[in-house]
Amino acid sequence: MTRGHDRIRISAIAGLVLASAGTAALAQPSGEAPANGEAPAARSRAGASASAIKPYDEVITKEAKSDKGLFTTHIVGDKLYYEIPPEALGQELLWVTQISQTTAGFSYAGMPVQDRVVRWEKRGEQVLLRDVQYDIRAVANKNDAISEAVAKSSLAPIITALPIRAFGKDQAVVVEVTDLFKRDVKEFSAVRALNAQSMDTARSFVEEVKSFPENIETKVLATFPLAPAQGGNASSGITAVVHHSMVKLPERPMKPRKLDSRVGYFSVGFTDFTDDSDQDAKPVQYITRWRLEKKDPKAEVSEPVKPIVFYVAREVPDKWKPFVKAGIEDWQPAFEAAGFKNAILGKYAPDATDDPEWDPEDARISSIRWLPSDIANAFGPHVHDPRTGEILEADVRMYHNVMKLVRDWYFVQASQSDPRAQQIPMPDDLLGELIRFVVAHEVGHSLGFPHNFKASSSYSIAQLRDPSWTKKNGTAPSIMDYARFNYVAQPEDNAGLMPMVGPYDIYATKWGYTQFPEGADEGKELDTLASLQKDEPMFRFATGGAPTDHTTQTEDLGADAVEATRLGLKNLERVMGYLVKATAKPGEDYRVLSDMYDAVLGQWRREMGHVAKVVGAVEEINFFFGDGDRRFFPLNGAKQREALQFLLDNAFTLPRAFVPEDVVLRLTGQGVADRVLGQQRGLLLSLMAPDRVKRMMEHAERLGESAYHPADMCRDITKGIFSELISAQPKSVSVYRRNLQRALVDRFAEVVKAPTADNDLTGMARSELAFIKAELPKAAAQLNAMSRAHIDDLIARIDRALDNDQD
Repeated sequence: MTRGHDRIRISAIAGLVLASAGTAALAQPSGEAPANGEAPAARSRAGASASAIKPYDEVITKEAKSDKGLFTTHIVGDKLYYEIPPEALGQELLWVTQISQTTAGFSYAGMPVQDRVVRWEKRGEQVLLRDVQYDIRAVANKNDAISEAVAKSSLAPIITALPIRAFGKDQAVVVEVTDLFKRDVKEFSAVRALNAQSMDTARSFVEEVKSFPENIETKVLATFPLAPAQGGNASSGITAVVHHSMVKLPERPMKPRKLDSRVGYFSVGFTDFTDDSDQDAKPVQYITRWRLEKKDPKAEVSEPVKPIVFYVAREVPDKWKPFVKAGIEDWQPAFEAAGFKNAILGKYAPDATDDPEWDPEDARISSIRWLPSDIANAFGPHVHDPRTGEILEADVRMYHNVMKLVRDWYFVQASQSDPRAQQIPMPDDLLGELIRFVVAHEVGHSLGFPHNFKASSSYSIAQLRDPSWTKKNGTAPSIMDYARFNYVAQPEDNAGLMPMVGPYDIYATKWGYTQFPEGADEGKELDTLASLQKDEPMFRFATGGAPTDHTTQTEDLGADAVEATRLGLKNLERVMGYLVKATAKPGEDYRVLSDMYDAVLGQWRREMGHVAKVVGAVEEINFFFGDGDRRFFPLNGAKQREALQFLLDNAFTLPRAFVPEDVVLRLTGQGVADRVLGQQRGLLLSLMAPDRVKRMMEHAERLGESAYHPADMCRDITKGIFSELISAQPKSVSVYRRNLQRALVDRFAEVVKAPTADNDLTGMARSELAFIKAELPKAAAQLNAMSRAHIDDLIARIDRALDNDQD
C-alpha cells in the first residue's frame, strides 16, 4: 500500500533470445568420459602447466557434500562447485537475489535485491556466465537480414569466466563458483539494498546450497563494511544472509499478450525490428500475468492446470493469518469471470518440523511475508519471464506498522459510521478486515495490476451513500485505486465502508487472463473487451495521478469532489468530537492523540486538495481512434467556479472545528496558526501554479465565455481572502486571516519579482497587488490598531514588489 507509489520489482527488459547451445557444443571435447570422470580432453594434456583440468576425484573428493538437481552442487571445505551437465549449458535461467536475514536497521528479511536472466556457456577450458539482454528482438524470426542484425546487436555480456576444474559423468563441466557468492559481483550485489559500500570476502561464507530439479537455492552469510558516516567506531559492518535463487525458465514459453493501454497491466517492453508495418521500429509491450491454462479447454469455467498459490508465511502473526488468506482468495470471483475456478489459493506455510525444506526465499514459492518494521506500508512485487511476461513468483511484503496505517485511515475516514472504530485500539476483528484489504490490494499488484486512480471517479455520491450498492460493489470499482474507506457516507446511510475486488478488477482480469477457444480471433476479442470502457466509465483506467485530470486522483471518492468533500468535512467534524475520548487513557501520555490529530488534519488537507484540482481541470479518457473525436475534455467553467468558492468558504477561513482548545492545548502551547497557514499556503501555491494558469488561459482562448479565465480566478481569490477588508462594513482581521493575507500578497510579489516570458501570471499578479493596495486604505479608519498595522505592512510589501518603495 505504498504511499505515492508502490515498489514493483520487474525482471530484465524483454528482448531477443539468442540460442547458444549449439555454440557451446562445438567447444566440448569429443568422446566418452571414463568411469572415473576424467574427460579425454583432460587426459590428453600431459603436465599441470598444460591444463588446470584435474581428474574428477581430485576436485570432488570423498569429503564433498553433494546435492543433485538442476546442476549437481558440491561443497568441498569452504569451496562451492557446480557440476553442469551438457544439456544445461546454453539454457536461460532466472537468477533472483533477496535479503533473507539482516542486521537491524539495514533492510528487512524478504526484501528483493535484483533479478536477471543468465546463461552458462562452455568455451574451450572455461565456462562463461553471461547476462542475457532483451532490449531488442526480431519477433518474427524470419532469418532475414534484419534478424541477423538484431542477433549481432544482442550479444550477452560476460559476467565472469571460470576455469573448468574437472569433467564429470557425460562430460559435465565442474567449475568453482565460490567467488560468485563471496565477492561483490555487481550483477548479484546486495550492496545498494543494504546501503553499504562493498562486501568483505574474509567475513562472508556460503551457508547452504540446495539443488532441485528446476532451481538451485544458495544462502550466503555476507558481511558488508559501513561507510565512516554510517558506522563510525560503533560498528564493524552489516551482516546479512543473502539468498540467491537460480531457476530454469519454462521450456515452453507462455503465449504472450500485448498490452492495451486502455486496460491496466504491468508490462515488459522491447523493440521489434521485424514488424515494419508502420515503417519504423515498433515498440512492443507484453503484459505480465501468471500462466493459467484450463484443465478442460472446452468448459466455460474450469479449474486451471496449475493454480496460483500464495503461502501465508510462518512469520505472519497467528491472529492475522486467516485474514491474510482471505485477502488472497478475494480474487477468486475475478478469475471465475475469466473462466477459472479456484485459480488463486491461499495456503498456510507448512510447519518447520513437517517440512524443513520449505523456504519463502525459494524462487518457486510465492508468499505473504511479514517484516518487523515501523514503516507504515506494504508492497507486492513480482518476478517474471522477460521473454513472455509470465509471472513466475511473487512475494507480498507487509511491514508490521501497516496496521497503524490502516487504523489511522479507517479512524479518520469511516469511524463516524462504524462504532467499533471509535476507540483506539480497534478490535481485532476490525483490524483483521483492514489487513485483508491491504493484502488483496498488494496481491493485485502481484497478479500484474498497477494502480487505477481513475476508477473511483465513476461512482456517484448517491451510490457511495447507498447500502446495497456499496456492499455489493465496494467504495470504488477497483481495489487497485487509492480509494481507501467511505468518508462520503453519513452515519445514517448505513453504507458499506470498505473497498473490495470490484467491477473494474473483474473486467481487467477477464481481459488479461481469459483463455480463448482454439481458432478464436484473440486480438479482436481483446479489442472488443477493451472498447467497453468507451461507454462504461467503471471500466476506465489511468495511473500516475495526472496533474490536470480531476478524475484521476489518489485517495478520493466519487464523481463530484466538491460534494464528496462537503460530506467528508461533516464526518471529520464528528471525528473531532470524540477524538480525545477515543485516544486518551488515564495514566498515559498523548502520543496516540497526537497521531490521530495529525491524521485528521492530513485528511482535511487531502480532501481540500481534491477540490483544488477541479480548478483548471481537463479530464483525459484514453479513447483510441474510432472511440470518440477527442481524448481531452476541459471541465466547464461553472464547476470550476463552484470549486474555488468552496475553498474560499471552507479552506481559506479559519477551520475552527479542527483547532479546538481541548485538543490543541493538550498537544502544544504554540504553532497552531503556523500549522493552519501551512495548509492554506499549500493550496494557494497549487491554485496559482504557472502550469495551471497557462492551461486555463488556453481554454479561455478556445472556449470563450464558458471557460473560467485565470484572471477571474485570481480576482476571486483576492476578494475572498480579503473579504473582511474590502466589504462595505470592514471587520478586524484575526491572526489566522492576517497570516493568509500576507501569504497571498507575498505569493503575488514573488511572481512579480521573478517574471517568466511564457506565462500571463505575472501580469495578473501585478494587477491584483494594485487592486489590493487601492482597496485597503478605505477600511483602515474603521478597524482596530492591530488591523491598521497589518494594512500598513501589506501596503509596504506591495510597494516593494511594485518598485514603489521610497526607502
